[in-house]
Amino acid sequence: MAQARLLEELLERFKADSGQYRDWAVPGDDTSRRAALRSLMNIRLPRPLDEETLRLQDEYLSKRALEKGVVALSEIPAIVEQYGSARPFADRLSLWQGDITRLSVDAIVNAANSQMLGCFVPMHTCIDNCIHTFAGVQLRLACAERMDALRAKYGPDYEQPTAVPMLTGGYNLPAKHVIHVVGPIVERRLTPALERDLADCYRNVLDLCRENGLKSVAFCCISTGVFRFPEERAAGIAVETVTDWLAENPGALDRAVFNVFKDEDKALYERMDLCAVPFPLQLQDPGPSAFCQFERPLVEPGGLRELLLEEIGKILRPFPQRGNAQGKSLQLVVDRKS
Repeated sequence: MAQARLLEELLERFKADSGQYRDWAVPGDDTSRRAALRSLMNIRLPRPLDEETLRLQDEYLSKRALEKGVVALSEIPAIVEQYGSARPFADRLSLWQGDITRLSVDAIVNAANSQMLGCFVPMHTCIDNCIHTFAGVQLRLACAERMDALRAKYGPDYEQPTAVPMLTGGYNLPAKHVIHVVGPIVERRLTPALERDLADCYRNVLDLCRENGLKSVAFCCISTGVFRFPEERAAGIAVETVTDWLAENPGALDRAVFNVFKDEDKALYERMDLCAVPFPLQLQDPGPSAFCQFERPLVEPGGLRELLLEEIGKILRPFPQRGNAQGKSLQLVVDRKS
């Protein structure tokens, strides 16, 4: 069936299925019809759908996936190729900007809420909404069945805890599986406990991949949207945690993809040592007028130079050192406006 005819047929079926919107007069253009169908899918409660409507939905979503363009893992370069990175496991890490629902990998990660049923807001742009939309209504039903089983075990008020991942099929997505995980919510200020929770999200997802034989996974930016986790710190935790896990689990994963959508997020990850790091380092003392406070004097022994060297040493110790062909060195200065 042609895609336009599929869309028209599905829209009528989902309107009838909704009851409330049975008589909704939707404009005849494809853009409006697509938005209407997505909205009806978004608000639909988890329950079975008749076989014929399900078949038409699957056919429609499969064609939509091809229209958007499926991206194979082989088309996503590792950071050693993309940036000439010298960081550990540069051949197993990737940074990719775009729509995560296009990726053909073993699993994509969904930033879920504690109900684990997806986003019910019509046409919302959050990743939870996008993943459930293009997977099809089967995904919400599968999540609901899993949550019903957990509530039968732990009580009717059970909600999915932070950093405890749930594995489902990908249904109409190019990805084979979806891993749903609830990230930490920053209410007032970022705390070490919240940072540990976010690290646990990445670590536990990777553990789940290992346990289920999944060799490639694409991470979204967990908790950085409405959960208000600071983007830069979230990117740092993501890179640090995944790198540490790869070191602790040799051969368990072929590729971890950091998926971003916004240009600003891509720039953050690029600053997280995903590009080559020049060596050796040489510090430039900012002098006593720098706008920062230390318990020790800035330029005396044990002052700023030593403090920075100590911290930089901790960060760079795992990295292989490479000489700079031009004989130049990286100048680290304190931003007087920061």
